[in-house]
Amino acid sequence: MSYEAPAPHTPAGRVVGVALALTLVLTVFVLAFSWPSVTAEPRDLPVAVVGSADAVSAVRENLDEAQPGAVELIEAGDRAAAVEAVENRDVYGGVVLGDPKAGEAPEVLTASAASTATHQLMTQIAAQLQRGIQEQANAATAAALAAAQEQAAQATQTAVQQALEAAARGEQPQAPEPGAAQAPSLPEVPQVTVTDVVPLSADDPRGSGLAAAMFPILLGGMIGGIGISLAVNGALRRVLAVTVYSVVGGAILVGILHFWFGTVQGDWLLDGATLALSIAAIAAPITGFVAVLGRPGIALGPVLMMLIGNPISGAAMPPEFLPWHWGAIGQWMPPGASATLLRDVSYFPDADASAAWLALALWAGAGVLLSVVGHARTTGRTRRAPVLTVPA
Repeated sequence: MSYEAPAPHTPAGRVVGVALALTLVLTVFVLAFSWPSVTAEPRDLPVAVVGSADAVSAVRENLDEAQPGAVELIEAGDRAAAVEAVENRDVYGGVVLGDPKAGEAPEVLTASAASTATHQLMTQIAAQLQRGIQEQANAATAAALAAAQEQAAQATQTAVQQALEAAARGEQPQAPEPGAAQAPSLPEVPQVTVTDVVPLSADDPRGSGLAAAMFPILLGGMIGGIGISLAVNGALRRVLAVTVYSVVGGAILVGILHFWFGTVQGDWLLDGATLALSIAAIAAPITGFVAVLGRPGIALGPVLMMLIGNPISGAAMPPEFLPWHWGAIGQWMPPGASATLLRDVSYFPDADASAAWLALALWAGAGVLLSVVGHARTTGRTRRAPVLTVPA
């Protein structure tokens, strides 16, 4: 009868070290996922503006006073040019000031499909413009009422003087002529209108479905890269597995997001290509890291994609809301490029999405290149290994 002794207890120092290390990992995760929301605020958000130089200057001063540095006004020739800039994603919205003398009310252009955060900001700008117009109207009304009161007082004084003079002459005082005191002309208050140039689909009116689709794409790419690295041997075979996984995964996702949920719009072939390339841009680098570094390379992919790329991706909020240049940097990483590209092909077919396509292609190509390098190194070591011969 055999007896197995229990495994020795872990030393207390190691227990404390492991607990502290895991606490550090937890801290990093909390910071990575909460930092964008805590520090997010609009910074130089491009907004088109149409109007006279004096009117544009006044609006710029009012916006800078309300939110310093939040909005960068870009002058456009007319309303059509502002709409075109919104559809091309050159700006997030527009302000058409109109001609107050001609009775034209201002109009605020927005695009809820670009971002719910910028859509809310543009509606706030519309409310701010309306408050300014209302204050001007109130001041004009007060001035008109004061003028009417002064006119009525003068008319009353004149009537009293005329009555006294008539009484002194022994004549019957005449009643004041009707309509001598005219009612004041009150100004009409223009109403600011808000036009959603590129609205979200009826199936996803709040944009929550499109935003929620970004994380499964990231998670799916990571799962595919890690799973293929563990289950498939051979660097080139992993490249083939990533290709098949990306194409099939993209087809499944476009079926769910486009045809079932309706959160993704536009041409379904472009949607499928975007999803497939997004998955490949995340999975391929992981298999490439494993081909070059071995099993430790599995951890490098999630660190790059989830802890670095995801917080600065601009998927939940525009890149302009992130501090420093993190928003621009995030657009060249797979999470940010995939979020931007999927939004462009869904709602902004006229936008220039070449940068997002290029970023995803570079990451996918880099992953394949690393796999080829790893395959060449492994093949070279195998050829240089001594061949053992068995003596006869």
